[in-house]
Amino acid sequence: MCGIAGMVGASDADVLRRMLDTMRHRGPDDLGLFVDDGVAIGQTRLSIIDVVGGRQPILGEEGRACIVANGEIYNYRQLAKELGKHSFRTKSDSEVALHLYEEEGPALAARLDGMFALAIWEGSNLYLARDPVGIKPLYYAISQGTFYFASEIKALLAVTGSGIREFPNGHWYRTDMGFKRFSSWPTSIHPETDADAAAREIRRLLEAAVEKQLMSEVPLGAFCSGGLDSTLVTALAARHLDAFHTFSTGMAGAPDLESALRASEHLGTTHHIREFTEDEVLEHLPRVIWHLESFDAALVRSAVPTYFVAELASRYVKVVLTGEGADELYAGYRYLRDHTREALQSELGRITRALHNLNLQRTDRMTMAHSLEGRVPYLDWAHTGFALGLRADWKVRGTLRVEKWILRRVAEGLLPEDLVWRGKQKFAEGTGSEDVIRREAERQLSDPEFDRLRKEAHPIELRTKEEAYCYRLFRERFPKEVALECLGRTDVY
Repeated sequence: MCGIAGMVGASDADVLRRMLDTMRHRGPDDLGLFVDDGVAIGQTRLSIIDVVGGRQPILGEEGRACIVANGEIYNYRQLAKELGKHSFRTKSDSEVALHLYEEEGPALAARLDGMFALAIWEGSNLYLARDPVGIKPLYYAISQGTFYFASEIKALLAVTGSGIREFPNGHWYRTDMGFKRFSSWPTSIHPETDADAAAREIRRLLEAAVEKQLMSEVPLGAFCSGGLDSTLVTALAARHLDAFHTFSTGMAGAPDLESALRASEHLGTTHHIREFTEDEVLEHLPRVIWHLESFDAALVRSAVPTYFVAELASRYVKVVLTGEGADELYAGYRYLRDHTREALQSELGRITRALHNLNLQRTDRMTMAHSLEGRVPYLDWAHTGFALGLRADWKVRGTLRVEKWILRRVAEGLLPEDLVWRGKQKFAEGTGSEDVIRREAERQLSDPEFDRLRKEAHPIELRTKEEAYCYRLFRERFPKEVALECLGRTDVY
């Protein structure tokens, strides 16, 4: 895990270093540069795999090609077996990707199983690729004839205040070929009529996803709120580990704290709790928004407790598993209960495809704010495809419209019944912080100030004072051009 950045068309090492310094929270362990005529690429590194020898950029055997990468490639050992003629200098998953590119060219991206954003310079062209779901972030901009890229928007502000765009997930780019899609979202419905068989397959896919995502040379734990999603991941992971740390957060008396403790006791984990206060929410809010790179009020609301639990976890581990993606794949949100079967199927596909701008952005930025790698087993590509193809009436079930019904079936036997069938609460609700920002916005913004912000933000629509307050804090650190780019990310690939 790390931050990557670079440029083609110029080779200014000082500018590249400034870009990387802006993202040192993503990788405090090391900083490396490759600079040549017309190109400069670099990485700020959080060491997870090949801690000692995996320094980046990694050069090919002839010293002509090099790679910087962010994320994890879970099938790198299998791929390495296909590359026997290459001489490996490291034990890094990123070097495997480099040699595979030397063998297969742009087709590399479709061979990788993992979460990644990577850049390869081959001596004449820059190649970029981003994982199918968009778990790892990547942005780009063209300014004065130079193509820039970076893991975070704030790094590109070192070179331009406009024209910053999100790199599309599931695509690769090469300077001589442009953007190409290498993966497509599944749209067909599985023919299975047996819910028990479907539940067994979900269990198999999730176990495989969790097991491969335990890959780490550094301490690993899990966010565990006591809700179904994170607790099921924790249960599957705990079966493979002798010692396992779990983390939860909330304000005093918050529902999540009690449920998380109950889950930890059942699973035998070493559990850690971070209680926070309303004053702490307001104190850290500007920094949360700066890291989040969004003013979406609902996203900010859930980012605050994520920031605190990531801060806690970073004291004990460098990698955490999370429950992101389950609500989108298995219909965990309340508003979905009233959808027809056809409408529900369509909506789940839409919100899953949009995750890269929403909860995945929150998870990445809040964990990286504390130099912590977050992994998302539910969004393993094989599991994602299977889950999206399941019948909608197995996700919201019966006259009571029980959400995530089939995922609860999977959890039976692994978790206590009260946790399996615990009702869904939004993260901000479960941690007790849901209304803190709204109340502060009402105190901070008079009606005239609210009207002024709404006019200034146009064409962005600020519907509530909470949205306006988040926007005001965002604009203290980011230009309006970036705010408009955030607004334009409603389209999904």
